[in-house]
Amino acid sequence: MVVPKHNAQQGTRPGVSRRSLAQRTEALSTPSSPRKITSRIDAITELNNDYRQVAPPIPRSVKIELTARCDLNCFFCATAKRLRHKADMDRDFYKRIVRELRDEGVQELGVFYLGESFLCDWLPEAIRYAKQDCGFPYVFLTTNGRMATAERVEQCMQAGLDSLKFSFNNADPEQFHEVTGVRAKDFANIIRNIKDARRVRDAGHYDCGIYASSIQYDGEQLTRMQKAVDEIRPYLDEHYWLPLYGQAGLTSGERGTTPIAGNPGRVGALRPPIPCWALFTEGHITFDGRLSACCFDHDGRFNMGDLTKMPFRQAWHSEPFQQLRRAHLENRIPGTVCEKCVAYE
Repeated sequence: MVVPKHNAQQGTRPGVSRRSLAQRTEALSTPSSPRKITSRIDAITELNNDYRQVAPPIPRSVKIELTARCDLNCFFCATAKRLRHKADMDRDFYKRIVRELRDEGVQELGVFYLGESFLCDWLPEAIRYAKQDCGFPYVFLTTNGRMATAERVEQCMQAGLDSLKFSFNNADPEQFHEVTGVRAKDFANIIRNIKDARRVRDAGHYDCGIYASSIQYDGEQLTRMQKAVDEIRPYLDEHYWLPLYGQAGLTSGERGTTPIAGNPGRVGALRPPIPCWALFTEGHITFDGRLSACCFDHDGRFNMGDLTKMPFRQAWHSEPFQQLRRAHLENRIPGTVCEKCVAYE
């Protein structure tokens, strides 16, 4: 295997709408540089006292799964295990829940979760609805880049996309094929798509940041990755490194790799695995309308509420969610659904 071992994102006063309160606070809470993605990431992963409670305020950021399908089969991602049914989100549900999220004061909407959103035919429509119809200040998207062609990227930018991030985790075509299980020549297509995204952005004067993240391995692999990143870096507004996650314990130890416990965020601003920030500061909605407590809910065990049957606020403050948050705040993880994620055997 060419990849060696790794080192070790409330209520309102009577008579005041939730949306108006959110709009008044956005100017104070939005990072100063629109081209600095890490400041936004760090603002979500920092678990401050306002959110450190069993029933925290409505999160600033929510990711929504337009599709659970993915065109890659990466060994380090449990999506490849196909542990749950995978399909696209119902459009009517999407519109209803996105409007509800904005009315509740959510400011940042990620139009992706565990699947690859460029597989969704109506991705530009989803962005346009969130940005133009519902008025989200910040709509963001992460992609593996394989299907993010210049034409499709421009459609997303025209719709109002604020941030496009590429997950760039391989050093060359051979490694890309070995890790993802798809054609080696697609590696060159991804690099071309990254470069084209910058060309499209600049030519069209679109207000969309272009970023990339990479898994930070050690030794020879890190050196190889740095060379690959150097090729795309001039086309990016920012690049940052991520640790190798264990995907809620589902991929820990795959191919001899050593993942990091939990989801501590990005390299350079790592957070403690307990309490996990993701339970408190960011929402995750699956394609079939479940509110998940985890960034890596590949098998459905983190379901905290069915949003097809209850409002987001009710699910966010549901009893199962409060119990799980309490366990994190009291450092009582054994016996919870998070046990395999934060403490590997």
